[in-house]
Amino acid sequence: MKIPELFEQKKPVFSFEIFPPKRESNIDNIYRTVEGLTECRPDFISVTYGAGGTSSNYLTCDIAARIKHEYGIEPLAHLTCVNSSKLDVRIMIERFIDANIENVMALRGDIIPDMERQNDFEHANDLAIELQRKCQERIEILGACYPEGHYQSKSIDEDIQNLKYKIGAGVKVLITQLFFDNDKFYSYVGKARNMGIKVPITAGIMPIVKKSQIEKTIKLSGSSIPDDFAAMIEKYQDNPEALYDAGIDYAVRQARDLIMNGTDGIHIYTMNNADVARRVHSGVKDLL
Repeated sequence: MKIPELFEQKKPVFSFEIFPPKRESNIDNIYRTVEGLTECRPDFISVTYGAGGTSSNYLTCDIAARIKHEYGIEPLAHLTCVNSSKLDVRIMIERFIDANIENVMALRGDIIPDMERQNDFEHANDLAIELQRKCQERIEILGACYPEGHYQSKSIDEDIQNLKYKIGAGVKVLITQLFFDNDKFYSYVGKARNMGIKVPITAGIMPIVKKSQIEKTIKLSGSSIPDDFAAMIEKYQDNPEALYDAGIDYAVRQARDLIMNGTDGIHIYTMNNADVARRVHSGVKDLL
């Protein structure tokens, strides 16, 4: 099923994200995670994509295909381009089509200092154009957005203006970077709508359940920290069990507020932890 059609049929759309293992020998672990996620009956599961040239790229397609054909859940396969050549992208598109993958998340991807950068694609919209050209409507395209602005944008307005290029290139649904402050999300969506962005915008939520996640996640995402989230971290950071429960509770409260305020969708960054995903789902399922 094409994911944009889901947003025409229901609100909110509820989904999860997983990532392939770094080693193919650990592939069974990811399918145990998927089996745990199926209990929540998500509308789709996205599968991330590694840096150009890594073996996990092929696993993205393999995992997405198994999610679709064995587990009966619609997959969303990620595809990045900044470290990929046109040939790399064409090969992956062909693999997606052969596996009957109908939805792809078009991303620029992270710039890796030690990896030679390819020059065929500069931005995610360039990849979206290539997907449209090669797939001829066989694949729907989703894209990312940033409630607090992309780190390379000079302003939120400039960031939203860049979204228009993505949508013009064929992106039908947007999924946000993780955030912890719902007010930032509401402000961003309101401004995007006022600037002419009409496609569904799904809120990306990551439950923080381990001390090791805190600094790394916040640094990578650039997300601001609201006072209640900071207080939670300070109170429980040296108590692993309490932090686990508190992190899930925060994500549940965040998601419930978003749903009750009419958010198009909720996308849970699971970090391959099915227990966390199930507990968040349990906390919001009465609203779905």
